[in-house]
Amino acid sequence: MRYRICNARPGLTGEGDPMIESLLLNLERRDVLSASEHALLRKAMIKERRVAKGEDLVSEGSRPTSSTLLVEGFAARYKITQDGSRQITALHVEGDFVDLHAFLLKTMDHGIVALSPCRVLLADHDELRQITENSPHLARLLWLDTLVHGSIHRAWIVAMGRRSKASHLAHIVCELYVRLQVTGKVDGQSFYLPLSQAEMADVMGLSLVHMNRVIQEMRRNGLISWMNQMVTILDWERLRTLAEFDPTYLNLWIEPR
Repeated sequence: MRYRICNARPGLTGEGDPMIESLLLNLERRDVLSASEHALLRKAMIKERRVAKGEDLVSEGSRPTSSTLLVEGFAARYKITQDGSRQITALHVEGDFVDLHAFLLKTMDHGIVALSPCRVLLADHDELRQITENSPHLARLLWLDTLVHGSIHRAWIVAMGRRSKASHLAHIVCELYVRLQVTGKVDGQSFYLPLSQAEMADVMGLSLVHMNRVIQEMRRNGLISWMNQMVTILDWERLRTLAEFDPTYLNLWIEPR
């Protein structure tokens, strides 16, 4: 049976602040937020910014005074090696705080780049500090947000180190499908993915030639279609089995936190 995400809390869609609705959808897949907590999140957002494809949302070595919420587009966390190679270590979709950890780490040890035209909101660190001091439940949910990204990172390490390349790609596709489903960004079993094969190679640590072979193998096996920046899952059960995909690490259930 195909895995499904249940609907967000009734009444949220269309009633939340449209500027932060994707964040609310993410947080409220894990616990219920009060109206006052909605207001605190709105208050924390001090600025909107549009970012062109290929531009950094946050640069390595910078010391941000705000954290960046992605509300439109795709972004990636990355590191550049001394020989100029790039390794993408995380993919971010709308509703993600891409650098909430900068609130405490202060200096960024990696960059975050736009993989498509992006729109972001900036959450002032002074306002986040007020949330941590005066709204412990909301602070725990924001902490949980960073913990989920840590869980995703662990899943990626296992996939890169211990799975076949086809299984690794299958896991990424399954994960993105589920994460995008939370914010309503899938159409049936299809979703928009504006990554080139070269960018996908940077995600998986492969050469472009090897990346192309992996994609073609999955197409031949009738698992996915990938055309014009649209990925369609053709056989969810076979793809999930190949990926050994278990969404537990995404923590997508509502309970008191």
